[in-house]
Amino acid sequence: MEYPIRINKYLRDKGLASRREADKLIEDGSVFINGEKAKNGMLVNKSDKVEVRGKQKENKYLAYYKPCGLATQDLAGKKSVVLEWRDKGLYPIGRLDKESEGLLLLTNDGRFVTEVLSENSKYEKEYIVTVKETLRPGIVRIFQAGMKTKSLGKLLPAKAKIIKSNTLQIILNEGKRHQIRVMLGEFNYTITSLKRIRIGNIKIGNLRPGETRVI
Repeated sequence: MEYPIRINKYLRDKGLASRREADKLIEDGSVFINGEKAKNGMLVNKSDKVEVRGKQKENKYLAYYKPCGLATQDLAGKKSVVLEWRDKGLYPIGRLDKESEGLLLLTNDGRFVTEVLSENSKYEKEYIVTVKETLRPGIVRIFQAGMKTKSLGKLLPAKAKIIKSNTLQIILNEGKRHQIRVMLGEFNYTITSLKRIRIGNIKIGNLRPGETRVI
């Protein structure tokens, strides 16, 4: 950590809150520097004593099996993961499109959201995809080299393995919108099922659609 450092960045880098959460703590008068209430924009020096006082929220982390047919993001007048969990103070990290299923992480920790959504290989995402057609072996090499697409441009290399003649395992280090559907669509494959089974070291395990477990 390089000093002096802004107070909200200091709290984030110490793992106490996301920047947005840090700003809220400061606005609420819960953060003190050398015994004095901090204000947003203040700088912290290495010798300063920083305290966060009062009751802190309890961070929660759940693995959730999103069913096929349920949207992740909030859509007016329709069911969604966001709407289902909002009253519990939990939100999904990233998304799975409505016709996909599998593992989503739910949390109230903004810092963890930023970490998981990064391109850090620690949080690679693993999917099992089934298509109508027979897969051509060359598709594995194309994915691993980092393919170019019309709508998403150049993609990072993706690990891939043909499990059956029409079933593919894909591991991504990025998560662009509808990425796997776009990748396979470039080769005119028709996806019949798309399931995310792992994020980093968190596996979907024995969860059934709609179920959760604490992680």
